[in-house]
Amino acid sequence: MPRVYLTAAYDGTAYHGSALQAGEPQTIEAYLNRAIHGATGDETPVIGASRTDAGVHARGAVYVFDTASSIPPDRFVHVLNHLLPDDIRIIESHEVPADFHPRRCEAVKTYVYRVLNSPQPDPTRRLYTWHVPRPLDVNAMREAAATLVGEHDFTSFCNVDSTAETRVRTILRISVERSGSGALRDTHDDEIAISVTGNGFLYNMVRIIAGTLVQIGWGWRDASQMAEILSAKDRGAAGCTAPPQGLFLIGYEWITDDNGAIMVKI
Repeated sequence: MPRVYLTAAYDGTAYHGSALQAGEPQTIEAYLNRAIHGATGDETPVIGASRTDAGVHARGAVYVFDTASSIPPDRFVHVLNHLLPDDIRIIESHEVPADFHPRRCEAVKTYVYRVLNSPQPDPTRRLYTWHVPRPLDVNAMREAAATLVGEHDFTSFCNVDSTAETRVRTILRISVERSGSGALRDTHDDEIAISVTGNGFLYNMVRIIAGTLVQIGWGWRDASQMAEILSAKDRGAAGCTAPPQGLFLIGYEWITDDNGAIMVKI
């Protein structure tokens, strides 16, 4: 049975997260499974590379599924889009090796958090940004963000309900830019984009980083405090958890060996 790789984009506003949940029909994976079943008759559920919370959006989410259908893998992008709601779209589809598992392969992924920094809210952007009316010092936010680059224990930036065995993660790149320079280039002059690329993320990690950076930007905390927050390894040391609607999963970069094969996690 071929294994089909999907790159998906979705507006998460109407969904209770991306991952399949028992008794919850309003998730991204539930809609993908229904569309695949409608196209092929297959009952095999999709496997997601990661999950997003309710209200979070994606431009490069990754899923795989196995199928006995005669539909060519590269045609699923068209077939499924006829069966999916308008706020979920397949961007690309192709076949991958049968043993490819997106959660067992080495990858880095990028999230962007969007802040609307204007005196008054914009109702047309209320579902895609966090409105912060107080002026923000982007330079201070940028200085604080640089402290997070590298391998660290991110317990201070992890939801207390997380069941992760280790809180150690590596942030490869982080930027704080006004007016859409960076991963999201369609933002307005009154928006700030916080872009974070890493080898993995803890529950609510990017939203807590965003909330802490915003507090630094408006002067509630000093940029120099970020090192102390990180070393505290205490959720109470960091800032608020930013609301979900400003968060976008941008995509994945799969790590390959010298022969071009995707590396598997040890």
